[in-house]
Formats: sequence, structure tokens, C-alpha cells
Amino acid sequence: MSFNDGVELDPSQVEDRRGGRMGRGTKIGGGIGGGVILLLAALFGINPQLLEGLVGSGQEQPGQSQGTAPSCSTGADADQRLDCRITGTVNSLNAFWPAYLAEYSVDYPRPRTVIFTGGTETGCGAATSAVGPFYCPADTTAYFDPGFFQDLVDRFGSSGGPLAQEYVVAHEFGHHVQNILGDLDEAQRDPQGAESGAVRVELQADCYAGLWTRYATTQKDPKTGMPFLEPLTQKDLNDALSAASAVGDDRIQKAATGRVTPEGWTHGSSAQRQKWFYRGYQTGDIAQCDTFNTPKL
Repeated sequence: MSFNDGVELDPSQVEDRRGGRMGRGTKIGGGIGGGVILLLAALFGINPQLLEGLVGSGQEQPGQSQGTAPSCSTGADADQRLDCRITGTVNSLNAFWPAYLAEYSVDYPRPRTVIFTGGTETGCGAATSAVGPFYCPADTTAYFDPGFFQDLVDRFGSSGGPLAQEYVVAHEFGHHVQNILGDLDEAQRDPQGAESGAVRVELQADCYAGLWTRYATTQKDPKTGMPFLEPLTQKDLNDALSAASAVGDDRIQKAATGRVTPEGWTHGSSAQRQKWFYRGYQTGDIAQCDTFNTPKL
């Protein structure tokens, strides 16, 4: 979905750490301890064990500055630059979720958002681009390396459309909502398998991303009273479904190993990820995103 040009972005909601010392492709390590479990359980759609043959060589490279979030000021900037699109999506999500959850008498403490290149320190330990976008519950922060969005196209065959990218951001914020509601820990209690708690957590975050998508075109910028995003098109919806499919466990396993082993799933199949995103979008009802009590994922 494209942003309305006149929307005023709030860049203070995004911290820009690009140009840091950690290089793209370096390994997670160094004093992480139990944080590794938290980090891996909360990944967007990538099981690092499956991606060893798909990620870079592991050699450190200096981070590259690609502009700063504070220079993102309008919806027109969000349509032209990826870092500004991340910022605009964050603004929209932070406007949507407090009002939506208030209907259920649930407070929404705003998460932090960090844009980085190569690697960064997190409350869950040291992280790199190789693990993809993720939410760390220990510091309630969503982390994004903009380079991932090109990987999503080049390595995983996703559409590169705006809603494919916005879906990624919305999915990570879905993990924050799960953290608020007390559901995120299910991924750690039952971390692997086709019916596991980890898969149910990820599919619910997809559903929450779809729920936001349903209302995103009417959610207004509090400064201008203008909706953040323009009306949804079928192409937009197809872009999001393409991204959901691209990061299904079955598709990633097939690409990495040539076979599909559901007992190793942590995020759900391509079809499941599309199904739950679309359920959230179609119903707009958080109660319909209960992946924990459904008889069929």
C-alpha cells in the first residue's frame, strides 16, 4: 500500500543504528546465554539452521549508512525510500494498536524500533542480518535491517511491493502484541514441529499483521487527520500474500535441503502463513486469530 503524500511521519519512533561495527553475515555469539532462545523464537520467518546454505559467507563487512530516519518527514518520503516506509508503517501500527486494544481494556506500551545494517546489540544478545527481522521481548524492540527486504525478493522469491514490506513490519509488531497479551512465551515452551507453540505464535503474528492491514487505510495520522495509507488494491494484497508464502518453513526447507520435514518447523507452511494473514485481514477480529485453540492450523 502506498502512503498518502501529505501524512506527517514521526521519525522519533525509529532509532537508526546504521553504520555500526558489526558486519553483515557475522554469527550470533558472545555472552548471549538464554537470550538466544528468546531471539530465535521470535524471528520473523527464518530458521537460521535452515539458512546456512542461503546466507552470506560470514565475513565481516563494514556497515554502510543509507540515510537517517529523522530525514523521513512525509508520506511521499515513505513511498520513495525503504527506511521511510518502515518509519511510516511503524507510525501507523503505533496509532492503530492502542485504539484497537483499548476496546478490550488492554494498554499498549509502545515498542521501540531499530533500523540497523549488518549487526547490532539487542536485549536478546548480538544479532546480525542473517537472522532476518525480529522482535526481542527482553527489550520490547523490533529490529530491521533494510537489506533483508531485497533478500526477500532475491533469495525467497517474494514480491517487492510495498505491502510485502509493510507486512514484515506488521508481523514483528504482532509479536509485541503477543508479548503484551502473554502469548509469546508459548514459542519457547514448545519450540518446534508442525503443531508446535512456536508455529502457532508465528501464525498468530501473521493474523495480527492481516488485522492491521484491514484497518490501515482508515487509520488516521493524528497530526493531519489524513489516513496514513491509500486504499488497498488487489495487487497490494497479492504482494503481502507473496511475502507470507516466501517465508513458509516448507518453502525454505525445500530451497535449503531439497526436502520438507515438518518436525523441524518453527513458523508454519507457506499455505498456513497466507491463510492466517488473510483471516486477520478478512475478519478484522482479534478473536479470530486464536491459533492456540484451533483444531486445524
